[in-house]
Amino acid sequence: MTDPGDKDFYQRSPGARLPEDRPRGGGPRRPVKHRGLLATTLLVVFVIVVVLAGIALFP
Repeated sequence: MTDPGDKDFYQRSPGARLPEDRPRGGGPRRPVKHRGLLATTLLVVFVIVVVLAGIALFP
């Protein structure tokens, strides 16, 4: 088999115009949702409780 080369490869037409699999922006953007202060505080408290429980159970 022979290699078609770059020139032949890029000259071929894909036929029908197909939509992009991953559009490159330009659409409407949703605002970024951030976690609330309460959720972050609860997460930090949970981590501290797990660490303290680990220290207490496995001295």
